[in-house]
Amino acid sequence: MTATVARPVLARDGDRPAILLLHALGADRRLWDPVTALLPGHAVLTYEFPGHGQAPVPEEPFTIHDLAERLAVAIRDGGWRPVHVVGVSLGGLVAQDMAAHHPDLVERLVLVDTVATYPVEQVARWHERAAIARSSGLAPLIDVTLQTWFPPGFLAADGPQVQLVRSMFATTDPRGYALACEALADTDTRALAGRISAPTLVVCGDEDMPAFVDAARWFAASIPRAELFWLSPARHMGILEHPDQFATRLRAFLDNG
Repeated sequence: MTATVARPVLARDGDRPAILLLHALGADRRLWDPVTALLPGHAVLTYEFPGHGQAPVPEEPFTIHDLAERLAVAIRDGGWRPVHVVGVSLGGLVAQDMAAHHPDLVERLVLVDTVATYPVEQVARWHERAAIARSSGLAPLIDVTLQTWFPPGFLAADGPQVQLVRSMFATTDPRGYALACEALADTDTRALAGRISAPTLVVCGDEDMPAFVDAARWFAASIPRAELFWLSPARHMGILEHPDQFATRLRAFLDNG
């Protein structure tokens, strides 16, 4: 279940911490391509979760905490400490766990369209998606994911961001996806919020699903040094709808440190 932190794609700016970008379920490091070009002056690191991109699929199930612990090892082994950690959706859950358990590794934390735990109906859907992925692959899940991630007009235009998502799903291992779905179904990081000491920026699309909108407000109220920023208008994947808007706010947050 080991995935390695990539080499930085931008030159390190003196001794400033690197920015580590963590992707969503069904995606890989390419998810951040529209954003990384907008982050001059920072070393940018990416990472891939099991079964996503080039990361191998483990034999055994894993939890969000398992992913966070393996990520912490990769950061220490790579000498990239501390780092600014930016996680979207699945990546945001892993980022929360690592920030709470390894505060020495996280300089600043950015949680994007993520939750601490899922409502009961979404837990059931994660198990359904895991079963579909194992029996039929990811093809039946692409359209429903796109409809959740993007508004109808953006999706109908079938621009490069939508095509990127299709490409990432096509190269995600179905078993790795299923295992990640089951990890999401079982996760609950609510008890960790008060332990996060890093300054935190919470980002959410203002038209995302209620669970994510409610979670964004909860994070802002529950993490001691948190602030909230809405991407607008945006659904779940606002970082692809509005990379300029996101990168501008991210740079301001990091540069104010």
